[in-house]
Amino acid sequence: MIKLLASDLDGTIVYNNEITAIDLEAVKKLKQTDVKFVICTGKTYAMTKDICNILEPTYGIFGNGTQVMNIQTEEEIIRNTITNTQVLDCLEIAKKYNLHIHIYTNDKIIAQENLKYMAYRNYILYKNKIEFEIVDSVESYIKEQNPNILKFILSGKKELLGVKNEIEAKEKVTAIQIKKYGEYIDKIVGKEYEYLDIVPKHVTKYQALIQLSSYLHIPMEQIMAIGDNINDIEMINHAGIGVAIGGSYEEVQKVASYVTKNTVKTGGFAEAVSKFIKEKRSENVYCRRI
Repeated sequence: MIKLLASDLDGTIVYNNEITAIDLEAVKKLKQTDVKFVICTGKTYAMTKDICNILEPTYGIFGNGTQVMNIQTEEEIIRNTITNTQVLDCLEIAKKYNLHIHIYTNDKIIAQENLKYMAYRNYILYKNKIEFEIVDSVESYIKEQNPNILKFILSGKKELLGVKNEIEAKEKVTAIQIKKYGEYIDKIVGKEYEYLDIVPKHVTKYQALIQLSSYLHIPMEQIMAIGDNINDIEMINHAGIGVAIGGSYEEVQKVASYVTKNTVKTGGFAEAVSKFIKEKRSENVYCRRI
């Protein structure tokens, strides 16, 4: 029996910052069950507050596992953030490749020199929800302001595998590589690029989900995980039921126990909920007179 449903947001429930009516209805039905609803996203909590208010999940995994929160109480349960020293060391490597840099704090996004790639995408989608600040040097900003960094991102047009390997070899961090090419082009900004989402070593959505499952005393066998992107692979692969949304990355579909026929635009999330989550039985018992 599934006791917890962990779902990615963008590309799974959310498409171009919108949620289909059929998926909203599925979330409504989910609330009528005993299943705990957990959102798992690469975004920070500050960026997703409006979506959380709509979906009303029980818990949230943010920043690809850097932050786990009880949404109902806004209590931070787990925090797995990179140190400012690690960020500065990674920026030394990034300089050699002329990559775009932006960092995330609890309530703001700080970008170096301009808004490009993922930073510009976030500006288009969240400029009325979170503060953006452009600085001449993120490195100087960190040294002077000593901000509480949740995560940071390096973006560029070129192949970033070499940068990823160099950063991971030098620092105890994980660099999650996401490609926005071809059919996965970023339609919000209309450009192809890729980026590295830098988090502490072994911090992923899956590892955060393990921590949350331990906190809630729910084994992974009783967890259903839904997603569409590379950073969802681990949790989909290790969950009791792993679901890939139709149209998701091939690597994701390969590890899933079920791939929805519908995409994010046609209710793939709702399809998965309907197939695997049963409504709670009524406690009323009806007897027929004989």
